Amino acid sequence: MSLAAFLSRLVDTCQRHARMVAAIAGIASAGLGVYTANNIAIDTDTANMMAPDLPWRQQEAALDRAFPQNANLIVAVIDGATPDLAEDAAERLATALSERLGTPDGPFLSVRRPDGGPFFRRNGLLFLSIDELREIAERTIESQPLIGALVADPSLVGLFDVLGQALDGIERGEIAADRFDRPLQAIAKTVEDELGGRFAPLSWQTLLSGRTPGPLELRRFVLIQPRLDFSVLQPGAAATATIRTTATALDLDPAHGVYLRLTGPVPLADDEFASLSEGTGVATVLSFVLVCLLLLLALHSWRLILAIVLTLLAGFVVTAAFATATVGALNLVSVAFAAIFFGIAVDFGIQFAVRYRQERHRIDDLSEALRRAGASIGPSLTLAAATTAAGFLSFTPTDYAGVSELGLIAGFSMAVALALNLTLLPALLVLLRPSGEAGAIGFLWAAGLDRWLAARSGPVIGGAVLVAAICAILAPRLDFDEDPINLKDRNMESVSAMHDLASQPDTTPYLINVLAPSLDMAQQLAARLEALPEVRQVVTLAAFVPENQAAKLAILEDLALVLGPTLEPAPNAAPRAAPDLERKLAALVAALRQGNQASPATDRLARALEAAQARLNREPGVTARLERALLSALPGQLDSLRAALTAGSVVLGDLPEDLRATWLAADGRARIEVYPRDDARDPAVNTRFIAAVRAVAPDATGAPVTLLESGRTVVRAFSVAAVSALGAVVLLLAFVLRRVRDVALVLAPLGLSALMTVGIAVALGWPVTYANIITLPLMLGIGVGFSIYFVIDWRAGEDRPLQSPTARAVLFSALTTMAAFGSLALSSHPGTADMGKLLAMALTATLIAVLVLLPALLARARR
Repeated sequence: MSLAAFLSRLVDTCQRHARMVAAIAGIASAGLGVYTANNIAIDTDTANMMAPDLPWRQQEAALDRAFPQNANLIVAVIDGATPDLAEDAAERLATALSERLGTPDGPFLSVRRPDGGPFFRRNGLLFLSIDELREIAERTIESQPLIGALVADPSLVGLFDVLGQALDGIERGEIAADRFDRPLQAIAKTVEDELGGRFAPLSWQTLLSGRTPGPLELRRFVLIQPRLDFSVLQPGAAATATIRTTATALDLDPAHGVYLRLTGPVPLADDEFASLSEGTGVATVLSFVLVCLLLLLALHSWRLILAIVLTLLAGFVVTAAFATATVGALNLVSVAFAAIFFGIAVDFGIQFAVRYRQERHRIDDLSEALRRAGASIGPSLTLAAATTAAGFLSFTPTDYAGVSELGLIAGFSMAVALALNLTLLPALLVLLRPSGEAGAIGFLWAAGLDRWLAARSGPVIGGAVLVAAICAILAPRLDFDEDPINLKDRNMESVSAMHDLASQPDTTPYLINVLAPSLDMAQQLAARLEALPEVRQVVTLAAFVPENQAAKLAILEDLALVLGPTLEPAPNAAPRAAPDLERKLAALVAALRQGNQASPATDRLARALEAAQARLNREPGVTARLERALLSALPGQLDSLRAALTAGSVVLGDLPEDLRATWLAADGRARIEVYPRDDARDPAVNTRFIAAVRAVAPDATGAPVTLLESGRTVVRAFSVAAVSALGAVVLLLAFVLRRVRDVALVLAPLGLSALMTVGIAVALGWPVTYANIITLPLMLGIGVGFSIYFVIDWRAGEDRPLQSPTARAVLFSALTTMAAFGSLALSSHPGTADMGKLLAMALTATLIAVLVLLPALLARARR
């Protein structure tokens, strides 16, 4: 029995027992749906998408095992309007979050400050250069009268009193006037801002140091390791929500001069999943509407559409159950099996339905039309399903676990789609009983195109060869963007914060980690790494032991000798009465106005204080607001200064345990951080940086290595899979078609469309990414199927391909798939939009190759 006869009999059996077939399908779908809903899982850990036995993955895992507290972090980036605000906000947030530690089901595993805490408060000045420390010491000694007066009376009265004394000193020539310009300007600005309703408290750190704070002085970090739940779409959502709630309760917001952003691996991944789900909403609705309209245009019957949709849903449930049973937890690539299934399975349904319509037009008998459709289109569908499945299954033996699992599931789904379109679909059509077909199904208007392509097949083929050659020349220029950060929405907080950190050499996440057997060996290795021209700096635990301590401690001892008694807190004095404040304020304004050393600074402060005077009696809260704005940061700065004056000699054993644990493992291995000299976000820079470091430390790991190696793994996996898939398809086609010419006819349009897709992507500057690389297997499945339908029809005697029902089925199948996936280009998520654009372009190239080149090749072959 021939394949056509077998499939005709299969369709006939299913239509004669339509109710039973539909009932079995319904019961099976319901049962498998319940099983899938109760057991399917999504593994959102992107690290699991790569084979764990890859050398770079093993190095990555070794680092995580040695320093588990550095993996899966939330980085709280805290920017303050002043250094004082940034430090205070970071300390309060870290303290509040640390109170949530210790509970078995708490949201956090650890909370730490890499740039703060008692150790750095006491010894922070030792990390400055000798010249920087000497300058700060000199300015602090110059400020001793101011400090002493404010320690004795830390109120507005005390502040105005000491300012008045300073002005007297300037008048007598004892103090240089220019020394007080910056403090007076700063105080004036604070008063102006507070009276204007702007929160901008005075920075006593800046005032006492006399230096303009740099970006790093206005920024602090808190590192939080959350308890992750990989069974949900956003594993770190609970921890993130707790951090934000805590920050709100602490008034860490722009209204209070603090800007908090969460970034790091966990927020980036969570925001990505949220953006994906939100960004595809409009695209999904639009896709559904367009698909329905195109199906209606292709089939002209809601009964046919309903039958196809029900068949698709049944097939999807069966495939999802298979995925659940074999893979278990789907990853972010293998979850795309649904898109691939719908994209290709709908083609099978359209092909069968259009062929049924053609036969129904010839003989107005539903049962006979279904039998004939099974006999005529069944072999083509079987070959298309077999070649597509073979192509997908070729993806399974790769190191990219995401694609390997996708290949397994998608390969099985092709068998499901074929089986259901030849069994369930005919049964549903019998039950729904669509009406007969009054007119021809093909495109009669395409007769002229058939004749034109046949008459000019030579030039058409020549043009296709020229286009292919040009695209082949462009193909080597196709880029692969290995950095997934570029697929994310820059408007998301976690992404913008990460770009901000990456733009600063001292906070870039694009740094390499190296594990050394011991700290001594780490130091030796660090010296060799630091000599590399590609490296800016190298950090080990030893970097937290300050250099030149003797000289620096001597400076601090001198400072403590002079300043120590001044910092001793005075006994609590009674609050100064309002008249004292008004009297001191009036005296200060008078001194500012009447002095002989007038300057823009004194004039500005006088105007600001006069405005405050005018509002003191009218607005009772003004005094408290001014005191908060001018003096709230003073106690913390005085405490920091007292702590800094107690600094002592630091050795490795003095370092805090949490700091040591992030650099020195329990087994003695030491971690080395290597920073790039140039911006490692540039792929060329990153490649050179990694090559240089690996020449010294072959086991180097970290974000740059992960980006480079994961990109190479993906490209290698797809390259090997593409060659394997093509080989499997060629062998299967050769076995079935038995003619080299016919195999070439099937593959030629696929080759042209692939080259056109690559060439246009290069011309438009579209790189291949982790998201849009999925175009390859989808294009393979659809492209091979389209060519097979035309070639088998041609072998059966069809010499008017564009007028045939197959052309109608192919066109609307491609348009339906294009609508389903091309609408993703409207997504706000850059990765999803890129995938939609490339898929739409690939399908357009496939249509051109199949509907223009293939008819010309068939006409030439017939001659």
